[in-house]
Amino acid sequence: MAGYVDKVGQDIARWEARGLVTSALATQLRDDVAANHGKGIGFGQVLAVMAALLMAAAILILIAANWEAIPRLGRVGALFAVIAGGYLGGAVLKLRDHGALAEAVWLVSAAAFGGGIALIGQMYHLSGDETQAILVWCVGTALAAALLRSPILAAASVALSAAWVAWPVFSFSLDVNPWYPLLLAALWAVAVWTRSLPARHLILLSLIGHFTFLYMDTDQLLIPAAMALVSAAAFVAAVRGGEVVDRLAGLGDGLAADALIGFLVGMFTLQFVFADSVPMFSLLAAVTFAAIAGALVIGGKAGRKVRWLAYLGFAVEISFVYIATVGTMLGTAGFFLLAAIGLGVLAFVIIRVERRMAAPAATQGAA
Repeated sequence: MAGYVDKVGQDIARWEARGLVTSALATQLRDDVAANHGKGIGFGQVLAVMAALLMAAAILILIAANWEAIPRLGRVGALFAVIAGGYLGGAVLKLRDHGALAEAVWLVSAAAFGGGIALIGQMYHLSGDETQAILVWCVGTALAAALLRSPILAAASVALSAAWVAWPVFSFSLDVNPWYPLLLAALWAVAVWTRSLPARHLILLSLIGHFTFLYMDTDQLLIPAAMALVSAAAFVAAVRGGEVVDRLAGLGDGLAADALIGFLVGMFTLQFVFADSVPMFSLLAAVTFAAIAGALVIGGKAGRKVRWLAYLGFAVEISFVYIATVGTMLGTAGFFLLAAIGLGVLAFVIIRVERRMAAPAATQGAA
């Protein structure tokens, strides 16, 4: 965040030197940037969160180790002391303006809550499987996030929801839960309430993963096709929607990046299905190339995430086309020749379009 503040400060100084803004307005702009973006995450705060994660791992491993030497009441009491002490201690730290440390302590308490679920089930041999325990852990963490308005706990609850829905996959069983989007909708409300940007990104990525697994479970081609179309519409809305979409999503250029990921995953899935059908595969590849070029033209200026994802998608698409077509439609040399010609034409078109788009902007700036 410090880099952003420095960049904006340089821009404000340049505008002031050129007479585009008054000295009073330049001062107000600097004060606003400092007030809203000046508090970055320091190295010590990062270390505190990492320490909390290690502490959480230690608690969970300790639970799994079966503390046979410690009485049951002592084990349960120790865990509840960690949970209560962590939440109360974090609240005190929050009130004393130690937000990052408070989040770290709350994270340890959330881990202790999950460990408590496992410990009670372990001691009393309660019926049920791991997915039910993870769901209870997720809901409890989400409630704590909402009550404490904790962005990290909100992100942790989304991660737990992903573990809950993906657990059957890890157990070599594609039993996709159709109710998962409803849980994500509830977690989205928690993410908005806690102003957790990572949680919102994780929710969108979890939706992409969910529908991908759902296609693998059902073989319904409508699922990746709909995911590609909805993602394309979300990308256009993120780039062209302005303040309305940004206010609703609260993700900035991150929404465009997540939408581009969803589009690419959907299109790559369709191309994998139609790899043996030359006409359909060629059509899908052409649409993907055109969409990547369009993303660079209309959304490339929105942020580096979109540009790098577009470049990565282009590289993957080139590799996919090469693997699927060499030896069938085209020889190796012919493929690279046509690819070079296509890239040259595409670069020429993009350059011309960008120049036409930049000309009106320059004219308005001069006016």
